[in-house]
Amino acid sequence: MSAADEIIDIVDENDRVIGQSARGEAYARGLRHRCAFVLVRDADGRIFVHRRTPAKLVFPSLYDMFVGGVVGAGESYDDAALREAEEELGVSGLPRPAFLFKFPYDDGAGGAWWSAVYEVRCDLPVDPQTEEVAWHGFLTDDELEARLGAWEWTPDGLAAYERLRAYGRRP
Repeated sequence: MSAADEIIDIVDENDRVIGQSARGEAYARGLRHRCAFVLVRDADGRIFVHRRTPAKLVFPSLYDMFVGGVVGAGESYDDAALREAEEELGVSGLPRPAFLFKFPYDDGAGGAWWSAVYEVRCDLPVDPQTEEVAWHGFLTDDELEARLGAWEWTPDGLAAYERLRAYGRRP
């Protein structure tokens, strides 16, 4: 099954499930859904940063400081965070990501989703999915900050990162 055919929950402005749809249809119609974002740090405290592949349905070829993705139909945010982190990092046995906060994201162009933000430490060697990740590296906080204005970032990831800083947690 392609990503566009995956069934996801559609939610209202209060994050209550009101229906289900294929992901591709939800994107095309601007239906509000759920996403999980996971900030991953290695044993040295560096942040996993990657550039998305050109084949991604949303924000192709942009950089992101989070791994994660769309929450499947009937799936919890917590389960999606762990599943997506393990898939994108190419690892198994990752600790359960710690929930930080949730916020509604609106791209201003008809796309909206509830975004649950997590963090996790990954001491395992990563082998990112080539279908998801075109490039990756672990950056220090300062290296990431220096690239914020230089690289083109996913707008939702950048919004989550800015909220993380606003909550007093320097990633």
